[in-house]
Amino acid sequence: MAVAAPTRRRAVTTLAAALAGTVAVPAYARAAERKPGPSPLRRAHAHNDYEHERPLLDALSHGFTSVEADIFLVDGQLLVAHDPVDLDPSRTLESLYLAPLAARVRANHGSVYRGHRRPVQLLIDIKNDGAAAYLELHRQLRRHRHMLSTYTHGRARPGAVTPVVSGDRAARVPMEAQRTRYAFYDGRLDDLGAADPAPASLIPLISGNWTHSFTWQGTGPFPEAERTKLRAIVSTAHRRRQRVRFWATPDLPGPARDAVWSELLAADVDHINTDDLAGLERFLRTRHRHDT
Repeated sequence: MAVAAPTRRRAVTTLAAALAGTVAVPAYARAAERKPGPSPLRRAHAHNDYEHERPLLDALSHGFTSVEADIFLVDGQLLVAHDPVDLDPSRTLESLYLAPLAARVRANHGSVYRGHRRPVQLLIDIKNDGAAAYLELHRQLRRHRHMLSTYTHGRARPGAVTPVVSGDRAARVPMEAQRTRYAFYDGRLDDLGAADPAPASLIPLISGNWTHSFTWQGTGPFPEAERTKLRAIVSTAHRRRQRVRFWATPDLPGPARDAVWSELLAADVDHINTDDLAGLERFLRTRHRHDT
């Protein structure tokens, strides 16, 4: 996807002033570094996290352990936005996510949530120039390698934060060629059926569009054939030590959404996708399924 010309010119004219040599971490992120948070919810995934008033911090304040950021490569910078028209040179992956996470990990003595060692997932959805964007991402992640899960010498080692690359599929080629990585790859359901499936050390996460695999949207009973299919997907992934996430699940508050979320929990799906942070937190905590 090419960045629209007017947006690109606007980014170029202000980029140097906004980013020259320093990272302007938002004040809300600096203020929240040492505040104790809630117990983490291991299944809670913040879809399009950057659209909340306080990217990252709102999700963490609700106990989320996975957040999603869309990025565009613009003149060597990784800018966070859903669409090219929304690009802002001050909203970089570094300023909204990497630097605040690094500060929080330092403040919490090596973890995102104080006293909880389970990694927090940073799902990075590349929107353009997949291979080039990934190589710039790798360069930026390397500066924060002390807090990151890594792959080196044929082994994956957990850290406080696990970056997982999604979006533009061209990113997979340079990732597979690396002997040392600071990120992992977001697979698709097709990867589960591959004749020679990639290991979890490359693909720890399998994601799929709910509506491409299931007709049920939470109204009425879950068709038994679809329930069986869902559980087969999860069990296959788990045998390979891979986690499962679906996007495009119902997300409007109400019985239909709760019914789908309940089936996802019952099937042991690892990440429940939402834009409603408070709604998912309430759902998970009332069902005593924190799994902290």
